[in-house]
Amino acid sequence: MTAPAGPPVDDRLVSWWGSLKRRSPESITTVVLHATEIPTLSEAWDYAERSAAGTDDGTGVCGHLYVDRDGGCHRFVPLDRIAAHAAGHNTPSIGIELVNTGRHPDHFHSRSQIPSEDFPPEQTAALMDLLTVLTETHPALVRLVRHSDLDREMVPASDDPGVLVRRRIDPGPRFPWADVRRHWERLTGTDPA
Repeated sequence: MTAPAGPPVDDRLVSWWGSLKRRSPESITTVVLHATEIPTLSEAWDYAERSAAGTDDGTGVCGHLYVDRDGGCHRFVPLDRIAAHAAGHNTPSIGIELVNTGRHPDHFHSRSQIPSEDFPPEQTAALMDLLTVLTETHPALVRLVRHSDLDREMVPASDDPGVLVRRRIDPGPRFPWADVRRHWERLTGTDPA
């Protein structure tokens, strides 16, 4: 991403990014915020690489941009490609993953549905800077959503199939959504949803 301002973005492109479908910047209208629910950036990259193994098209699951706890920003997939990060919503969206353990290691255990890790101020500030740059470089962006706003599916708990838990809760209840939402409204003059 070439931009006049904002945090520097380090390329850590997944090996299979070239197989992803292209899109025009004008078609990108939405930013989807995620939490990795994987402890580290390196583990998130390894997961993205492994997710492509055995798929028909050789591509996997990951977001476009990753923001680490220290505010470091990393690109796994170029923004002109459609990444698989939010089923049914990938074509018009940019996926931003925030490194955070979330419900790791047992995402669907009925007693591990409330994440304990906060999002550091450095990470939130870098996210807001990134959103500023994205709205400057992608003028069609009008919508900011959390992954949990899009994926509301319930699944059986891993410890008790009789109990249903959310498939996706990210970025989660500890994410400073109100602050990020206000920033987005200032940037775009629109309600994020």
